[in-house]
Amino acid sequence: MTNYAEAKQRLRGSIAPIVTTFDVNNQVDLNVMNNLIEWQIESGSHGISVTGTTGEPSSLTLQERELIMENAIKTVNKRVPVMPGTGSTNHEEALHLTKRAQEMGADAALVIVPYYNRPNQQALYNHFKIIADSVDIPIVLYNIPGRTAVNLEVSTLARLVEDCPNIIGVKESNKDFEHVNRVLHSCGRDFNLFSGIELLCYPMLAIGGAGHVAATANVAPKEVAELYDSWAAGNVERAIELHYYLMTLNDVLFKDTNPVPLKAALGMMGKIHPAVRLPLGPVSDALRQELKDTLIQYGILK
Repeated sequence: MTNYAEAKQRLRGSIAPIVTTFDVNNQVDLNVMNNLIEWQIESGSHGISVTGTTGEPSSLTLQERELIMENAIKTVNKRVPVMPGTGSTNHEEALHLTKRAQEMGADAALVIVPYYNRPNQQALYNHFKIIADSVDIPIVLYNIPGRTAVNLEVSTLARLVEDCPNIIGVKESNKDFEHVNRVLHSCGRDFNLFSGIELLCYPMLAIGGAGHVAATANVAPKEVAELYDSWAAGNVERAIELHYYLMTLNDVLFKDTNPVPLKAALGMMGKIHPAVRLPLGPVSDALRQELKDTLIQYGILK
């Protein structure tokens, strides 16, 4: 039986949401993904997540998602926690992937609010409770109303936390900062609140958050991890400095749909082949130039 109190303490900091890398034939390239994972760990990231929003899960087959999850867990080999995204708009798929994550040895599962079908709050409760009850690994729910068109209300989340001891946290990609304050107030100050919005990474730490799952960590893993480390060490001035330092980079990486600009940037850095799968497409020439200029400004490119 998992010790959820220990899991809450271990699953903290910068959990890097890795892009899914494709080769020139648009097939999953695990070797390149492994290089990214090694770079993240060397750079100080506190955990790894795959097949979340940044990993283009809706463009992957079920078999590809399982392959990527298993590969990440084996590559990391317990050096840091691995929290794959196992959610889906399809309940049975989400249930299957979450069970498989446990079988593979994942440290937690990140389960998104179902997108497109817009369930009501009772349906959300039923969906998440069945998934949580099916496993005993920690579950972190993922609320991103800008993509799902449904907000996981605080009252629904609080019910789930009360009824499901393995729901230990939530990734909030919610610009309503009153909402995220109420999450900790209602779910308990020991509940693991993660920021999924880059400009809210520091503010969420300041109200008692556990860390962040920030796409920018793909490009600047050291600085994104240091933001958390500085806060945890009580170096508030450094954390605030990094918060503002990263702002321009954060902004340019979200001028098109994530992970499109991110993959273009990683391609310029020589880390990956920058392919995305349709229906996503490449960045415009203007954004490509802006990305290049920004990476030069940050010293990431010469």
